Amino acid sequence: MRIRSAGVARAVVAAVVIVAIAGCSSSNKSASTDRDETTTSASGADPSTAPLPEFYRSAVANARAAGTLLKSERVAAPDVHGTVYRVLYQSLSTTNRRVVVSGTIIVPKRPAPSTGYPVITWGHGTTGLGDNCTPSLAATAAAPPPANEMLDNGWEITTSDYVGLGTPGTMPYLVGTSAARNVLDIVRAARQLPAAHAGKTYAVWGYSEGGQTAMFTLNIAATYAPELHLVGVVAGAPPSQLRTLYSYLSKSRYHYYVLMLLVGMNAAYGDEQAPLEQVLTAKGMDLVHEIATDCVSIPKFGLRQPTEALLPAKLADVTIASAVKADPFTIPTWRRILMANDPESFMTPSAAPLLVVQGGADDQIPPTSTASLVRHECSIGQDVEQWTYPKGDHPFTLAYSAADVVKWLGDRFAGGPVPDPYVPIGQTGVVRTTCPS
Repeated sequence: MRIRSAGVARAVVAAVVIVAIAGCSSSNKSASTDRDETTTSASGADPSTAPLPEFYRSAVANARAAGTLLKSERVAAPDVHGTVYRVLYQSLSTTNRRVVVSGTIIVPKRPAPSTGYPVITWGHGTTGLGDNCTPSLAATAAAPPPANEMLDNGWEITTSDYVGLGTPGTMPYLVGTSAARNVLDIVRAARQLPAAHAGKTYAVWGYSEGGQTAMFTLNIAATYAPELHLVGVVAGAPPSQLRTLYSYLSKSRYHYYVLMLLVGMNAAYGDEQAPLEQVLTAKGMDLVHEIATDCVSIPKFGLRQPTEALLPAKLADVTIASAVKADPFTIPTWRRILMANDPESFMTPSAAPLLVVQGGADDQIPPTSTASLVRHECSIGQDVEQWTYPKGDHPFTLAYSAADVVKWLGDRFAGGPVPDPYVPIGQTGVVRTTCPS
């Protein structure tokens, strides 16, 4: 399960490219009638400019339980070592409203065990808030790296797009409970897809935005989905310490994440609890539609150097000073919801072990922030270990750590010891930290 050769390492980097980039333009959101299951191709029009397929508008929420499978279609993906299904399923919003969410289910080719396939449910990183940022538009864009190795191990993969990407509304960006419910409910949905043969045993892996999702999944899994068996959680570069992170990002070249955060919180909590007029200037208010409908082109991967992040044209020259008039942490209602979405607010440990992965050279999620989060998890009694890749920046740490994470996840499915004695090899000098005994 270890990736040692240069060829396979390049394959992992290529996989990270596909995970990272899902396309960049806006589209209309509307409802339409259901249709029969079809087979579509993942190699057609560029998803960054094409309108969303009719499939995404073909179901509405109903009175059935969260995790109900509403619709599925098989997607042609010849490079994937499994069968890919695009799905619509039901979940619950942060305010407990029934919502429709899209995603993918990838089924291994090898026969399922009698208890069903173990499942990896993936939390994707930031792609943007626009519909055409939806990972499931292309089958391979939805899968974590290295997907084929996991499928060859006999692990099923479920990947939620998160509510609002491809489905009605704006995605509640960095609203942890919302995304955590989405990644749990797609495991439930997979168990209703006859061809999936999904078991009850699962693990969670998320990176960046998905790292925060993974943390919240760890926090709510036992009460939200008690019928499932969680064996472990991997949180890569998870946003936390939101008060400090807000200040840090506001002064960095990644300041557009702050605008996305404010728009995402408003999408989740509405104008009563999170009124944008309290925090945005007139110029900022004029940009809300742009923020909510465009994609962020996060750094591209290749065998040379990653490019800088590319912003939608209208956001390229926007500063926080020109778009934001008040620090949301100074406004009681805003402060309350922001702190509720900070993993450092957790006070109860999970029985499942936690692995936190961080790049030592990350300039988007500061290593000091993640170290503080791990210390907090230790203080509440969580079984947690951290791997810090000393030369890893924010995008490339996912590539460096992928094979190591697969080994750790394999040990969880096999019932291996915790903390895991495995020493990561994705980079020279990886620092492994565990809680004091």
